[in-house]
Amino acid sequence: MDEAYQYADDFPDERIAQQRDVMHKTAQPAGDRFQSDAERYASYLTTPEGRLRLDLAFANLEEFLCARSPSSLCALDLGGGTGATAVRLARLGVRVTLLDSSQAMLDIARHAALEAGVAAQVAMQLGDAAHVADLFPGRSFDVVLCHNLLEYVDEPHLVLVEAARAMRDSASILSVLVRNRAGEVLKAAIQAGDLKAAENAVTEEWGHESLYGGKVRLFTLDTLRALLKAASLTVVAERGVRVASDYLPPQVSRSAQYEQIIKLESKLGRRPEFTAVARYLHCLARRTPE
Repeated sequence: MDEAYQYADDFPDERIAQQRDVMHKTAQPAGDRFQSDAERYASYLTTPEGRLRLDLAFANLEEFLCARSPSSLCALDLGGGTGATAVRLARLGVRVTLLDSSQAMLDIARHAALEAGVAAQVAMQLGDAAHVADLFPGRSFDVVLCHNLLEYVDEPHLVLVEAARAMRDSASILSVLVRNRAGEVLKAAIQAGDLKAAENAVTEEWGHESLYGGKVRLFTLDTLRALLKAASLTVVAERGVRVASDYLPPQVSRSAQYEQIIKLESKLGRRPEFTAVARYLHCLARRTPE
């Protein structure tokens, strides 16, 4: 790990210190679902659905890495899991610190980095996003990833506050990917044909996580915007991820027609009317100038 990351920052601001204390008491890791059987998650990311989520989100993020040379960037991947995104960033030359609360996930990520020849570019850190301020100095990272993490913590706002404090300056970028409530409604109605479940999902705060089981927090664009604003973050782009692909008829091969599907998804995900009903919401934000 980079020497600069070995020292915790001191925060004299009493209000932030109080927020950290609250978060340490309330924020929980995702639970046993991510502590065991990490291979199941790694396998999911090789499916067309998993690949689409990765590829579309990474393409969105990559747009905001063009202004500077990747080799000059430091990234923090919060809840980075098996390292799929961290390895992609490292291949571009970005120095990445991957933080995850599951040692099994980190072991897979370490192997992936070695196989990709980027092990020197990726530092592994065991821990969870609730303790970012204790693990890394403030203003240390040019890119902070928070992909499919806020769904599993008790205090999403406080995680975003910590993420914002880790960002180096107003040019740094935060990438947040979350489960969309509207996607749960459409999934119940179109995939399952369960109209009652679809009706209930319109106002549900929690959905069902099918890979491991258990609850997953649902977001709307309005709630996500409000959370980012409260954390002193300004949204610079909004994208939808997996707008139509989950509902394609069986005769459409997700594997054979992958390139066509991702081309369509890329177009749909840039349009606000489709972003609003995507399975995942992707927001890119910068620190609000003080």
